[in-house]
Amino acid sequence: MAPRKIIIDTDPGQDDAVAILLALASPEDVDVLGITAVAGNVPLELTAKNARIICELAGKTDVPVFAGCDRPLGRDLVTAEHVHGKTGLDGPSLPDPQMPLQEQHAVDFIIETVRAHDTGTITLCPLGPLTNVATAFQRAPDIVEKVQQIVLMGGAYFEVGNITPTAEFNIYVDPEAADIVFKSGVDIVVMPLDVTHKALVTKPRNDAFRALGTPVGVAVAEMTDFFERFDKEKYGSAGAPLHDPCVTAYLIRPDLFTGRHVNVEVETSSDLTMGMTVADWWRVTGRPANAMFMGDIDADGFFGLLTERLARL
Repeated sequence: MAPRKIIIDTDPGQDDAVAILLALASPEDVDVLGITAVAGNVPLELTAKNARIICELAGKTDVPVFAGCDRPLGRDLVTAEHVHGKTGLDGPSLPDPQMPLQEQHAVDFIIETVRAHDTGTITLCPLGPLTNVATAFQRAPDIVEKVQQIVLMGGAYFEVGNITPTAEFNIYVDPEAADIVFKSGVDIVVMPLDVTHKALVTKPRNDAFRALGTPVGVAVAEMTDFFERFDKEKYGSAGAPLHDPCVTAYLIRPDLFTGRHVNVEVETSSDLTMGMTVADWWRVTGRPANAMFMGDIDADGFFGLLTERLARL
């Protein structure tokens, strides 16, 4: 079967970096048409830079990188340097990128690419706030029905929130954008905290990355060493969750994940629960299902896949 054509929309972020590396290491499964940067974990200038740093680390300098929206649709930007460090990629010492940033705006690239391909052949993979995707849908509503699928990292139900008591970071940063995407009618697969908090980089798993002995393996181990300090202190867990690579892993091995097709709506007006993903897990509302909301992961299988693929780079 031909590899799935994907656009990775991202705000790197160490876990975004690992998700990108997994995609770039898996050309038989995914064809990365481009990487679009959005403001999120750190401001846009840094996310666009970090995406190029990761491409160069992987030796994939032919993948075009585009800068997109530098703020949410209708609110001030909230960032997460407290988790990812001031650069977003704190941990390893990686050189500044030499590959150019594309001149075209990320939103225009998304629109143009979806229009240029047959209906049902482009998958969008948002790893950060949904600002770029929602803006593309608003500017070019004709592309919505052409998108094959959106596989995103965001939201939570049983794990509730990680940036507020009720909201996951990516959705909280731009809830209006998330609301547009979830109401779009596109086939959506969601990797919420309920899944990603089960994908923990324990010491043996991180040792396996480092033991690859490659620049990629060592960099991934050093990234995890850096950002796990925050999660281990916060959750008392055995390691840091690798949120965003769950998106890429699903494209390669969907059998690693289980979930339910349910209704998901995003809170956009409450100060108390702003950005909450209200997932009708128990199907009590009668509202039509609009997303496959994942609930579990085969963590050993996930880390086996990740280690095997990263070893290729």
